[in-house]
Amino acid sequence: MRNGATILAPAGLRLSAWEKTFFRDADPWGFILFARNVDTPDQLRSLTAELRDSVGRDAPIMIDQEGGRVQRLREPHWAEYWPPLDQADRAQDPAKSFYMRARLIAAELRDVGIDTNCGPTCDIASDETHPFLQNRCMGRNPETVTENARAVADGYLAGGVLPIIKHMPGHGRTTVDSHLNLPTANAELLEASAWDFAPFRALNDLPMGMSAHMVFPEAGELPATQNPALIEMIRVDIGFDGLLMTDDISMEALSGSIAERAEVSIAAGCDVALHCNGDENEMIAVAAAAGKMTDAAQSRADRALTWRKDPDHIDISALKADLAAQLG
Repeated sequence: MRNGATILAPAGLRLSAWEKTFFRDADPWGFILFARNVDTPDQLRSLTAELRDSVGRDAPIMIDQEGGRVQRLREPHWAEYWPPLDQADRAQDPAKSFYMRARLIAAELRDVGIDTNCGPTCDIASDETHPFLQNRCMGRNPETVTENARAVADGYLAGGVLPIIKHMPGHGRTTVDSHLNLPTANAELLEASAWDFAPFRALNDLPMGMSAHMVFPEAGELPATQNPALIEMIRVDIGFDGLLMTDDISMEALSGSIAERAEVSIAAGCDVALHCNGDENEMIAVAAAAGKMTDAAQSRADRALTWRKDPDHIDISALKADLAAQLG
């Protein structure tokens, strides 16, 4: 049986009666949480259990816990982490420090029932990269980003958390916030393939990836999320055969109704549509437009979940001390 080709988000701290019924009927492949869904560890454990109960299976539940500005779990219950680019610049051994950080984040997530994280961010920072993204990157060249991103992915996986590499095929050249407008990368695709695509190509064995809402003009006016030519480059040039989800289709980089955004993204080759704002009417429209996963998408989704393992054992206190020493 195929799941709905969506990843959806609840509106609040607990599921409403309407959400329980809707999620049961729509059967989204997975769920995503935001700060509006987070209060205490016990509350979050109850919410993740409710989400899985609503679809009657061990559905993946994800979050954006990058550290720095993009971090949904915060003090006083959870640790605060540096912006990734700051850590890449200042750690004694950046890759080692990123593994430690990812392993600690994974422990925090698994403790509250979250088993998937939207990261590592494999975009390459430059002086021109828009501030919404720049300090979320893990380096300023393909080699550094690749090394640090692989360490993050390995740390998540060791902690029983699935990584999602983002934003494919590479968002680092853009100077506009895709939450508000559609960014354009002023680069030829041959150049982008050698630079922007390189970290994704190096991590193309990982189980899941997220598309970028941005344009490479040589490939046409459509953003990568909705551009069949760029989706094909993700599959062929980058060589990624994992589950490909959209970035949030609520973002203003995309145009058209919310249903049209979902439909066009799936038709272009994304496996699932990610919808994040929790709006009831929008979720109804997205679920109807996205429909059920294709056979190929369901196969990728099922394969991704085989990467979900029990965490290895770690000494949390010792690892925190080692990370603190790395960061001086």
